[in-house]
Amino acid sequence: LVEAYRSQYGADFINVMPTNLYGRGDNYHPEYSHVVAALIRRFHEAKVAGADKVVVWGTGTPRREFLHVDDLADACIHLMKAYSDRELVNIGTGEDITIADFARVVAATVGYTGAIGFDASRPDGTPRKLLDVSRLAKLGWRASTKLEDGIRLAYQAYLSEIGEPAEC
Repeated sequence: LVEAYRSQYGADFINVMPTNLYGRGDNYHPEYSHVVAALIRRFHEAKVAGADKVVVWGTGTPRREFLHVDDLADACIHLMKAYSDRELVNIGTGEDITIADFARVVAATVGYTGAIGFDASRPDGTPRKLLDVSRLAKLGWRASTKLEDGIRLAYQAYLSEIGEPAEC
């Protein structure tokens, strides 16, 4: 649609494709949330309940790239100032992590110290989702939020949303 408006009306629109997002305003619904929000909620609830083990769907081997929402906003502003072309621009970190390692990051951030298991009967999804962010890098932008810092901010936002005082 962006390309059509650009072509037909000369509109200076650009087209961006963000990677997996997380952060303030996320959906923490137990059935309809994405991996980051789901794991934050699951590890928090397990910590509060004193659960011995949290089970993560799949084998833990797929790799995913995650971007904090504040970095997406910053990248969009940067692009509005520095880019005016019809080609799509991927927005991401250019780095990925296994779901197993990511689960450990979330557990540590939340303060969950129990075991983490994996349910291989559940789907893994695509083995790897990593965007080529070279076009964005050439335009002088890189994500600035480290994964651990972003997860800490997301956990604080979750605690605020559920009415609990921030712990980290």
